[in-house]
Amino acid sequence: MADQAQPFSFAGVPLERPLLMGIVNVTPDSFHDGGRHPLPEQAAAHGRRLLEEGAAILDIGGESTRPGAAPVLESVEIERVVPVVRGFAGRGALVSIDTRHPSVMVAAIKAGARIVNDIAGLSDPESRRIVRESGVHAVIMHMQGEPGSMQAEPHYDDCLAEVYDWLAARLALCEAEGIPRARIAIDPGIGFGKSLDHNLALLKGLRKFHELGCPLLLGASRKSFIAHLCGGIPSDDRLPGSLAAALWGASQGVHILRVHDVAATAQALTIWSRLC
Repeated sequence: MADQAQPFSFAGVPLERPLLMGIVNVTPDSFHDGGRHPLPEQAAAHGRRLLEEGAAILDIGGESTRPGAAPVLESVEIERVVPVVRGFAGRGALVSIDTRHPSVMVAAIKAGARIVNDIAGLSDPESRRIVRESGVHAVIMHMQGEPGSMQAEPHYDDCLAEVYDWLAARLALCEAEGIPRARIAIDPGIGFGKSLDHNLALLKGLRKFHELGCPLLLGASRKSFIAHLCGGIPSDDRLPGSLAAALWGASQGVHILRVHDVAATAQALTIWSRLC
């Protein structure tokens, strides 16, 4: 197998090889699967399938953060996600809550979530307090701007260096406030306030992020950079590009792959791992 960065564990799971985080969106408007399982029972069926296909973590979200998305009332987000979180946590699954809102974090943690996956990178001091006091693990992601406007005119002088420095500063802040680095994973935020060139720079420079000493998560599944490179294809036609990005990430030592297509990605990783 290709050289892996320093081995870690995350939320009690060894990261000796790439883990799959299966996406469960309980939303009507997510960019790829919005409206496909907006009800708790539909999301539960989808999550069970992802676990059967090999997901180590289920990432459950109740607010679309696609480019241009409108905010969702936190009460609505809680209503969407809590039954799903509770159901899977009660069965022993490792559940992540995909939210940037402290009140949703609290409700999901009470329901059994053991990971907070925050696209805002724990920017809210209350979010950091919740993570610190609850003892859960967290994924901090870089995002330039807000979902509603982040793709309008993203700008960096050096995207890789600036995202790296931002994550380094956020890690330092979290540690200073009592969240151990061992409880944090980092995500460069592909597609969140980044142009095609920015996304490619981050993907090509993934190994740089290992210098931060945390597990590295990559979320590239079915994102628009694939369409930009492949003739504007819709998200339903981006599975081959998603698999290519996942295998590239694995070759660069990524520890967690956040994906829509668990079975296909697991199969691709099985072949890749035997050939490396």
